[in-house]
Parts: sequence; structure tokens; C-alpha cells
Amino acid sequence: MDQVKRAGREVETETNRGMRERDGHDLGDDIENAGDEVKKDLGNIGDDLRRGGREVEQGLDDELHDRQNTSR
Repeated sequence: MDQVKRAGREVETETNRGMRERDGHDLGDDIENAGDEVKKDLGNIGDDLRRGGREVEQGLDDELHDRQNTSR
């Protein structure tokens, strides 16, 4: 699912960039493009952090399960 969200963010960023360029280019376009890139990157970082948290949580659950089974 994270890959789908990443692809969607990339499409959104590129679409915005293209729409801004259709009427010429100015400094405001550069600023808005930079903002779009930051938004996209922060979304991707959030996905990475959530995925990492889930992996750590799963590892801890597995370890707890293993300890409970060996103490019986």
C-alpha cells in the first residue's frame, strides 16, 4: 500500500508542476514546486516510519511469544 501512496504523491507533484508551467514560469512556481516536493517527501518519510514501527512491534511480539513458549 505504501508504494501506491508513493506513486500517487509522485503523480500529484508532477501534475502540479506541469499545470504551473502551462502559463509560463515565475518565482512563485518555484516556491510552490518546492513545497510540493517537501510535502511528498514528508509523506514518504511518514510511511517509512510507520512501516519501521510495525516491523519493530512485530519483532517484539514474536520475541514475547517465544519467551512465553520456552518458559512453559
